[in-house]
Amino acid sequence: MPSTPADFTHRHDDWMAEALALAQHAIGLSEPNPRVGCLIVAADGQVIGRGHTQQAGGPHAEVMALRDAAAHGHPVRGATAVVTLEPCAHHGRTPPCCDALVTAGIARVVMALEDPNPLVAGQGAARLRAAGIDVIEGSISPETADAARELNIGFFSRMERQRPWVRLKIAASLDGRTALPNGVSQWITGEAARTDGHAWRRRAGAVLTGVGTVVEDNPRLDVRLVPTPRQPLRVVVDSRLDAPPGARIFEAPGSVLVYAANPTTERLAAFVDRGVDVARVPGANDKVDLAAMLADLAARGINELHVEAGHKLNGSLVRERLVDEFLIYLAPKLLGAGRDLAAFGPLTALSDAVELRFHLIDRIGDDLRVLARPRQG
Repeated sequence: MPSTPADFTHRHDDWMAEALALAQHAIGLSEPNPRVGCLIVAADGQVIGRGHTQQAGGPHAEVMALRDAAAHGHPVRGATAVVTLEPCAHHGRTPPCCDALVTAGIARVVMALEDPNPLVAGQGAARLRAAGIDVIEGSISPETADAARELNIGFFSRMERQRPWVRLKIAASLDGRTALPNGVSQWITGEAARTDGHAWRRRAGAVLTGVGTVVEDNPRLDVRLVPTPRQPLRVVVDSRLDAPPGARIFEAPGSVLVYAANPTTERLAAFVDRGVDVARVPGANDKVDLAAMLADLAARGINELHVEAGHKLNGSLVRERLVDEFLIYLAPKLLGAGRDLAAFGPLTALSDAVELRFHLIDRIGDDLRVLARPRQG
């Protein structure tokens, strides 16, 4: 069995970092498939092929990297494939990537993480080893491995928990107000923060809001401020189907899905006649069962769910502990009285608070972007 040259092991982190940079190009493109990057490295350490996952049904990263090497006249037999996720071992929309690597004569594979998909989950590595290929795991730093998982945090969530990674986006003043008492909120944050928010929309499989936001703000909730090869699914929580049929969210490019509880036959017919997809997931008090909605979205292939809603739906998601990540843009201004980030509580003890930890804090234009996650345990 081939072995890794000793002087190349220390380069695995650098190669994997480049492969992760390639995988970034799959954001907004590859859903519901994971974002994967791949390098083909010749025996002398030269990178001779690069690729990332294409749209669903298109080539995966390994195939793209092999094609890139071939297009430049580089033989790949005996080379090393550096890939950010275990090569797939099953027939989906495309043939298994591990078969393509075996056929190409790849000598070794350096992979960042095992694929959490039960259809793969170590089987890709096993098939490669059975074909005589040296599969190398654990040769990269914990920081690089963490970066590989973060890139596909929604895919891991869907595979391991059968629900999307829920990211709650909020734009607020420094004193935590998302709108004035009369509902006016445009614009609390600056242009740079709004553009950055669209970049986060782009990386999601779906963007969710509530009927209150549809009625009050009439948003489009599509991706406009950054380039994107696809529009995420737009999702509305509307228990009784009160949204006006002419709302802009139904007009923007892309698909719309509405979750209802127990709407009247007439309201349901009005939405169906307009061609709007309605899913019924009734919960308590004639409200949408939010946990069941998340399970349904996962079944539809949604990895990351980006929420841009009002304080009521935000509060329900927080109360039910369904938020995995808070994406908060804080503007350097004070509004005094106004609408809250999320309407839940009131709490009677500080020990009942939703404990968060800061994951990332960055300055975006004149505003702060805070990424915070619930504390575990």
